[in-house]
Amino acid sequence: MVMADYNVISYSDKMRLRTAIELLKATRDVESQVEKVSSPLLVLHGAADKVTDPLVSKFLYESACSQDKTLKLYDEGYHCILEGEPDDRISAVVYDIISWLNSRCALF
Repeated sequence: MVMADYNVISYSDKMRLRTAIELLKATRDVESQVEKVSSPLLVLHGAADKVTDPLVSKFLYESACSQDKTLKLYDEGYHCILEGEPDDRISAVVYDIISWLNSRCALF
């Protein structure tokens, strides 16, 4: 068993057809507009994610026109990198988020 098997919010049943269609439509809409993303961008993704391919995050990172963007992949991380992961991995993700935000905020 892998850590993701213990995640209580993980959905393992078959997806309903209507849900799949709506997800596909939403994905196409996002893909068609991702190049418009110009604000600072932090993309975090579990490299072992079995729900969403990490290549989707790479696509977002590469396609966004933002001049300030960061992509961070967590080698053994799954889909919910802030839930159902080992404490040290969750702490690393939280640390990365706080560090990224702090580096972009003016301190008084």
